[in-house]
Amino acid sequence: MPILPSFRVAWRVLLLLVLAVAMAGCKTFGKRGNELETLPVEQLYQRGVTAIDAGNYGQAAETFSRLIGRFPFGAYSEQSQINLAYAQYKSYKNDDAYSTINRFIRTYPTHKNIDYAYYLRGLINFDRQTDFLSRMVGLDTTRRDQAFLNQSFEDFSELLKRYPQSRYAPDGRQRLIYLRDSMAKAEINIALFYLRKGAYVAAANRAKYVVETYPQTVQVGDGLAIMVDSYRALGQEQLAADAERVLKLNYPEHASFAGKWPQYHSNWWKLLPVIKRG
Repeated sequence: MPILPSFRVAWRVLLLLVLAVAMAGCKTFGKRGNELETLPVEQLYQRGVTAIDAGNYGQAAETFSRLIGRFPFGAYSEQSQINLAYAQYKSYKNDDAYSTINRFIRTYPTHKNIDYAYYLRGLINFDRQTDFLSRMVGLDTTRRDQAFLNQSFEDFSELLKRYPQSRYAPDGRQRLIYLRDSMAKAEINIALFYLRKGAYVAAANRAKYVVETYPQTVQVGDGLAIMVDSYRALGQEQLAADAERVLKLNYPEHASFAGKWPQYHSNWWKLLPVIKRG
């Protein structure tokens, strides 16, 4: 079938438009790249700050990276490393951000903003545990590997130990409370798994660990209830009675007394598309 002349013209016009847009993009990128190579350090730094303020974190990361490459020494370079880590963190490049901020902490341990560096490292690990997908669909992150959560807890603890008067300390304390609760919940999930599988010694030991290690968390009640069920299943009636007495004294309305606990999660949801689940 022959191609109509009008179609040929339209195709050529479209091709020219695509080439024009591509060339314009190359010119824009080339111009920005040239400016990153020629701007003095003060203007380069300000460009990165402006990009962060505008929420252009990718551009900010590119700018601060180039500044550090061109001017590896001095106050601008030092602060740019913190800014780079922040821009990477806001761009969801948490592994890069973690490497950047760790390198800064090792290189400049007495920097005037070192407290913020520890705080930012805690935030990075906090979000590595609760990633974008988990937040979007409401996944229970305490059912996942807790390595990043534990590291975040250590980061914020280090912040409070070294800089208790820091402006970031109050938020760090609140995050520690949340993290401690999450860590206790993760241990309870493991204990419940053992209980369900009939591994009563392991279940009792995990539950006892929660009671002893996280005494100010709401999970202590569940820990005591697991100890009661586990000890009874093992024929350890005295230990079961002791745990039950403490449970009644401190958590008299615990669901286990009404026979409504534990309620195990079934696996039927694995057959469905991604949904929010609690």
